[in-house]
Amino acid sequence: MKKISILFMAVLLFTACKEEPLMSVTYPETKKVDTVDVYFDTKVNDPYRWLEDDRSAETEAWVKAQNEVTFGYLNAIPLKNELKTRLEKIWNFEKVGSPFKEGDYTYFYKNDGLQNQYVLYRKKGEEKAEVFIDPNTFSKDGTISLGEMSFSNDGSLVAYSISEGGSDWRKIIVLNTESKEIVGDTIKDVKFTRISWKANDGFFYSSYDKPKGSELSAKTDQHKLYYHKLNTPQKDDKVIFGGIESQKRRYVGGSVTNDDKFLFISAAISTSGNELYMLDLTNPKAAIIPLILGFDNDSFVLENDGDKLYIVTNLNAPNKRIVTVDAKNPSIENWVDFIPETSNVLNPSKGSGYIFANYMVDAVSQVKQYDYQGKLVREVKLPGIGTASGFSGKKADETLYFSFTNYITAGTSYKFTPNSGDSEVYIKPAVDFNPDDYESKQVFYTSKDGTKVPMIITHKKGLKMNGKNPTLLYGYGGFNISLTPSFSIANAVWLENGGIYAVPNLRGGGEYGKAWHDAGTQLKKQNVFDDFIAAAEYLIAEKYTSSDYLALRGGSNGGLLVGAVMTQRPELAKVALPAVGVLDMLRYHTFTAGAGWAYDYGTSEQSKEMFEYLKGYSPLHNVVAGIEYPATLITTADHDDRVVPAHSFKFAAELQAKQTGVNPVLIRIETNAGHGAGTPVTKQIEQAADMFAFTLYNMKVKKLNLKK
Repeated sequence: MKKISILFMAVLLFTACKEEPLMSVTYPETKKVDTVDVYFDTKVNDPYRWLEDDRSAETEAWVKAQNEVTFGYLNAIPLKNELKTRLEKIWNFEKVGSPFKEGDYTYFYKNDGLQNQYVLYRKKGEEKAEVFIDPNTFSKDGTISLGEMSFSNDGSLVAYSISEGGSDWRKIIVLNTESKEIVGDTIKDVKFTRISWKANDGFFYSSYDKPKGSELSAKTDQHKLYYHKLNTPQKDDKVIFGGIESQKRRYVGGSVTNDDKFLFISAAISTSGNELYMLDLTNPKAAIIPLILGFDNDSFVLENDGDKLYIVTNLNAPNKRIVTVDAKNPSIENWVDFIPETSNVLNPSKGSGYIFANYMVDAVSQVKQYDYQGKLVREVKLPGIGTASGFSGKKADETLYFSFTNYITAGTSYKFTPNSGDSEVYIKPAVDFNPDDYESKQVFYTSKDGTKVPMIITHKKGLKMNGKNPTLLYGYGGFNISLTPSFSIANAVWLENGGIYAVPNLRGGGEYGKAWHDAGTQLKKQNVFDDFIAAAEYLIAEKYTSSDYLALRGGSNGGLLVGAVMTQRPELAKVALPAVGVLDMLRYHTFTAGAGWAYDYGTSEQSKEMFEYLKGYSPLHNVVAGIEYPATLITTADHDDRVVPAHSFKFAAELQAKQTGVNPVLIRIETNAGHGAGTPVTKQIEQAADMFAFTLYNMKVKKLNLKK
């Protein structure tokens, strides 16, 4: 066993006058195996390759040993219990989602407070609501969750998927909505799918062939679209698209129009860019025809009005536009602008016979309402500056709903009447948090190459800018994903204790369209890390915080962000919190659907230049012996089959072997959990309490000021 004694100075949790050392950590021994890969004549050692085998007894024993050390450490932090108690109390309020109409019933999701999973309720007219589906009954610990849900057009049937232990592999179950009885086969081994009904006859779904080897880590890169005819066995399901080895598509999805006239198929080789195909479902002899070929743009069909198609695309419009075209002559040269591109990124929805153009303006929402002739009806008045979502429903709906949130406003549902433009509060959650006590403001700072980057900083009003405020700097910066303002119950506890929460909109995201995304991909990925570093330096320069009180946080691609920045600038922050991170950039594409991330990352096999670039920032390959890295809490889960836990395992082993100084390196491995979706409330609270306790403890915070 390798023992590393870690002495913490002056960490006073409950007293203000006595210093005392708190803990030492003995890391479990992690064996090294002589494994070498050769990339373009360069040898790369991978001594912890054995940890990639998620089915081995050795890996299982290593996970158990690491968790014993980690939870022993976390459970010994006295303020953890205070944090957990407060999190449980603030979490315990009724949460109700916006209603939606299907058939004769109005459905809505509700959580009474601390239920592990939201329950789906329904009611008919003014009758009392009844439970329709309660996923809390699926398992004792709440680790089986609801996924995709799709009703047939008349509402008499519903197909829904379930995830077990957080896995991306799902099962699809069909219910008769009146009797609640299961109809036909349970569809198994489904992954990355939507469910789209064709009348009441059956539905389209997508999946991969079950991989050889571990279903949690083996490569899956040939997606197929299937049609399941109701009351027939799954083995008879017909492949509609995909499965041709010479035309491999990693992500395939199908969507049927509301009038059952067309099936539209999206096919992609990566997470950005897709081909678009169409099948006329009214003609049994019709063949699938291409609408858009190639992978240089993203396009989908928003709506149809008979043969008139409304297509959302960033082809020749990096911020997106809506075009119309006749399905009988759908080629690109026949497209007509319906809502032209603007300087802001477009994300539209439809309902009540209108189209709602939801724009991001410096990462906050602006919504404009159009009729089906392209006439601007109004700009929708929103409750404030933040994120609005919703405005979707059926053409016949007279009322729509939208939700509004920001970093200090819990998500509130609004009832909206499209014909008049009037809106009113529908459901306001009774959370124990007063937004009037806090402020959330946007600043623009300058990155290394001169690029202006927006960041929203949230904290208590009147907080002293003395460089001593515990600060969580959260980032993502990838995959065209935009970080827009949203409320977090866990972060509310951080804020009420005097913490600062800062979120920069890094390049690689989608906040400013395709150009902003592309500026943080492949050989430009360093821009993302530079943007994050510059955000930290801004917060320090402006006295919001200092390196001793700064924590870097991010998950998935954001976990890569934290891993890269902490290895490039180990002195920048006191704490690093990489969650479910992509940390081995030379091998990420060899697991599950990881090869589909190549648009953002490139791969170590595509060229010597790309290999050297990836190796130059890959967190796993840039841990240097003799460096003091931040106090690090790596988090992952044993059922994460998207970013496999081997990334985190190997990174933790490298850090533990090479770390010097007094900062601990721990890895927290959640069991029976996945990449994050569907995580039970009990686990969410435990995770937040552990993260905050670890962070504040290593920042040497003297006491908490939590509400009781």
